[in-house]
Amino acid sequence: MFATALDELGAVMARIDQNRIDAACDMLAGAGRIAVYGCGREALQVKGFAMRLYHLGMPVSVVGDMTTPPLGQGDVFLASSGPGETTTVLTLMRVAREAGAKVLLITAEAGGSAAKLADFTLLIPAQTMASDQGAARTSVLPMGSLFEGALFLLFEIMVLKLKALTNATPEAMRARHTNME
Repeated sequence: MFATALDELGAVMARIDQNRIDAACDMLAGAGRIAVYGCGREALQVKGFAMRLYHLGMPVSVVGDMTTPPLGQGDVFLASSGPGETTTVLTLMRVAREAGAKVLLITAEAGGSAAKLADFTLLIPAQTMASDQGAARTSVLPMGSLFEGALFLLFEIMVLKLKALTNATPEAMRARHTNME
């Protein structure tokens, strides 16, 4: 099963549009502020990405933290909704748009409600909780694990691209790592 899971992750990653990854990175690099959000296990991946954006020196916060500033013109709200119908994500996308921020969505469902609200969508073609049963099931991994694993790998690739875009050095990134552990 280990080899099958790795093959599935590799196949998903190979199908993500590289040009859209670059465009998403450009969007983030040009943002005044970045706020990120995801639900459940997606939230764990999104928070890890936020940590790396912070290490890169980018102005990032996680929605729900009491230090999250308001978003507005020139800012980006990055949301992850694999199934594309997460109510909390849809509501926050509307709030961000009404405030003038751009919405960058990462999803597996290009035709979902969230994709229709987004300014930019980055598609991860992977099984989620919306497609994990019956004939729609495509992965040996349970529920949305394939999407969540691909989300982690996508974020790591985006960190490398953003590192180059922002000219961040490994030393500067390390200097921003917390000493409160």
